[in-house]
Amino acid sequence: MTTATPSFAFTEPAPYWQSGVDDTLQCVSVHDETHDVRTFTFRAVPARRFAYLPGQFLTLELAIGGQSVNRCYTLSSSPTRPDTVSITVKRVPGGQVSNWLHDNLQPGMNVSVLGPSGEFSFAHAPAAKYLFLSAGSGITPLMSMSRAMGDLGGNIDVAFVHSARSPADLIFRHELVQLARARSGFRQAAIVQSRHPEPEWSGLEGRLDIAALERLVPDFRQREVFCCGPAPYMTGTRELLQAAGFDMQHYHEESFNFAELNASAEEVADAPVAAAEGECGYEVRFAKLGDVVQTKPGQTILAAAQQQGLRVPSSCSKGLCGTCKTKLLDGKVDMKHGGGIRQREIDQGWILPCCSVPLTPVVLDR
Repeated sequence: MTTATPSFAFTEPAPYWQSGVDDTLQCVSVHDETHDVRTFTFRAVPARRFAYLPGQFLTLELAIGGQSVNRCYTLSSSPTRPDTVSITVKRVPGGQVSNWLHDNLQPGMNVSVLGPSGEFSFAHAPAAKYLFLSAGSGITPLMSMSRAMGDLGGNIDVAFVHSARSPADLIFRHELVQLARARSGFRQAAIVQSRHPEPEWSGLEGRLDIAALERLVPDFRQREVFCCGPAPYMTGTRELLQAAGFDMQHYHEESFNFAELNASAEEVADAPVAAAEGECGYEVRFAKLGDVVQTKPGQTILAAAQQQGLRVPSSCSKGLCGTCKTKLLDGKVDMKHGGGIRQREIDQGWILPCCSVPLTPVVLDR
C-alpha cells in the first residue's frame, strides 16, 4: 500500500525567531475575513517559533513595481500559538501594498520581514479589567490580545467594543462571539453605522458615543483602555472619554497610522542632508552586527546605513513608528523624533536612528 507523504512533519521544537537575524517568512494560507479583508498566515523559513507581545507588528519588505517598499502590519495572531504568525489586511483603494498583497500573495510565496516590534500591548499595562475599543482594521492588535487572553486562561475581565460600517464589514465577527461564549470574563459588542445589507441586525446602530458606552460597559471608567482605528475614530474616542471624566493615564492607543508609513529605503538613503558650517560626519559602529558606517555631515544614522548597504530595521523613517529603536552605547546624537519613542526610553539611552544625526562617533547596541 502506498502512503502519501505529508507536507509537514512534527519534529523537535524549532529554535526561536531572532529579529535582526531571521528575515524570511513563507505564506501558508490566505483566508477571507470579509469582502475586502484577508488574513495571511506565515511560517518561518527555516522553521522558527515566534515569541512576541500581543499587539506588536511586523515590517514587510516587498519589491513592488521595481522598487523596495516597507510597510508595517500588526500581527493578528497570538504568541500562544508560536509556530505561525498572521497579519490581517484591508484592501485600501489606491493602496500600493494592500492591493499588491490581495492580488499577488499566495501560499508558497516568501516575503522578507523585520520585527516583531512595537509598544502597543496590554503586557505593558497589567490591570484587573480592560476595555478594548477598535474600528475597521484597527481591530487587529486587539484581536491578538484577545486571542492570547483566551488561550492563557485564568481570570480575565475584558469588554471589547468594535465599530464598523456595516455587519458585512465586521472583521473576526464569529470568532469574537465564540470567544465570548467560551470565556465568561470576555464580553463583546459591535456597533455599525448602517445595518445594510443585513436588515435583521439586532446590535447597535450608529457611532460610539457616551450613551452606547454607558450601556455596553457601565464600569468603563474603572478599566484600562486600549484603542486602535482610523485617526478620526481615535480622536473622537479620546474626546469622548475625556468628557466622561475618564482618567487618561489609563488610556493607550496605537500611536500612528500604518497606512501612512510609505517612505521607502531609497527615499531615506537619497534624502538631502543639511550641514551647517563646521559640521562633519562621524563613524557609527553597530556592536552586535559588527558593521561600521560613516555618516555625511547632517545625515541620519539610518540614511547612512542604508546608503552603505546595511540592513537595519525601519519603516516610517520619520521617527513615528519606533521600528528602528536601539540603545545608544556610546556617543551623542541630535534626535528629532515624531513620537515614536517615549521620554523614559530616551532617558534610558534609547534612540531612533531614522531621525538621529551623530554629534560624535557613535556605538549602537544592534
